[in-house]
Amino acid sequence: MSLLVTASTATIGSYTILSAFYKSAQMIYAIKSRASSPPLTDVDQETMPSVDVIVPCYNEAPDTLSACLGSIAAQDFTGRLRVYVVDDGSQNLAAVKAVHDAYAQDSRFRFIILRKNVGKRKAQICAIRQSSGDLVLNVDSDTTLAVDVVTKLAARMHEPAVGAAMGHLVATNRDRTWLTRLIDMEYWLACNEERAAQASFGAVMCCCGPCAMYRRSALTSLLDKYETQYFRGKPSDFGEDRHLTILMLQAGFRTEYVPDAIAATVVPDRLGPYLRQQLRWARSTFRDTLLALRLLPHLNGYLTLDVIGQNLGPLLLALSIMTGLAQLATTHTIPWLTIVAISSLTLMRCTTAAIRAGEVRFLGFALHTPINLFLVLPLKVYALCTLDNSNWLSRTTPPASLCGAPETIHERDACHHDAARRQPAALAVTGEGTTR
Repeated sequence: MSLLVTASTATIGSYTILSAFYKSAQMIYAIKSRASSPPLTDVDQETMPSVDVIVPCYNEAPDTLSACLGSIAAQDFTGRLRVYVVDDGSQNLAAVKAVHDAYAQDSRFRFIILRKNVGKRKAQICAIRQSSGDLVLNVDSDTTLAVDVVTKLAARMHEPAVGAAMGHLVATNRDRTWLTRLIDMEYWLACNEERAAQASFGAVMCCCGPCAMYRRSALTSLLDKYETQYFRGKPSDFGEDRHLTILMLQAGFRTEYVPDAIAATVVPDRLGPYLRQQLRWARSTFRDTLLALRLLPHLNGYLTLDVIGQNLGPLLLALSIMTGLAQLATTHTIPWLTIVAISSLTLMRCTTAAIRAGEVRFLGFALHTPINLFLVLPLKVYALCTLDNSNWLSRTTPPASLCGAPETIHERDACHHDAARRQPAALAVTGEGTTR
């Protein structure tokens, strides 16, 4: 019995020390990164590079797609802007035809229709190979951009050493449910703590899919590796944003975070879809961990701490919960040390976030702790045991009445043959564009 209590005390003690040290360093570097961001006025607005915006979509709701394309059309960008909307074999083409028609006369827009679903990654590549802009901005079809996003991201890409840059993500449907409120706060923390701290060293480890800009000269050299990612001999299709970011870092480019380039994306409003999303992300993170580890010797020491904190921290936390529950079951004594340590760390994190964001609502993020402890952590263990599974877990088929074929304005099958040729026969993609 005493050994069990000792183990419980040791694991929660180790977790507390690691978490406190890691989060303190993260906050310091996050604040430093924001203070050192170059002002937009330093970039000549009259010589902005050309930008191609890539929007892959699959069975997207018409209203959501319309909002996305409308926000792109409204950009205040002074350089040349081209938009490539790639429909990845959707079954609701008749439903979104009106949205396509609304932008048919805008010379900046081009629509590419793929008869067969080839997956988000290959849909992106299809448009990238046909476009020619200096910079490429990947945007999810459920994301809307603030009017100055393209300008601010392009300004950060002004330095040739920068290969990729991401904006700050918020939840479009933040006020819909208690869960969307928590996810919105989770995104704020992920962007303004994790990504901001990594940006202090020019090595954001995942430029999130809903809004990420890439330098074409770097991107084109990596497309083959990006397209043909495999895990244990099987095609790996999700986690495209993290994988492409790591490839950029491997190629010697910097990756950046632009906190005032605001992109709003739709987040899950129910627990089931949220957990499926977390499972998919956990698998992709584990798959790319080896690539990230190979990078660490060439990066600042903080990034090593970051990887340890993100991977070892949850493991220690899970062990702390398990030993605490075992102590309760076998000795009938409450593991107060575990409870107090987790509660204290949660309170400190939420209070700090509330102060930094200037919003008292972040105190409510403490409600995410039980979800993380009893749902997300076990899910990560399951993800580690099922890494071979490449199912996106989230696609739904629209009613048959929505099925149909649009007319005239589309580049039908412009990439279909190339995508089919490059896609291994074993690949069965199911997925949706979501944030990281």
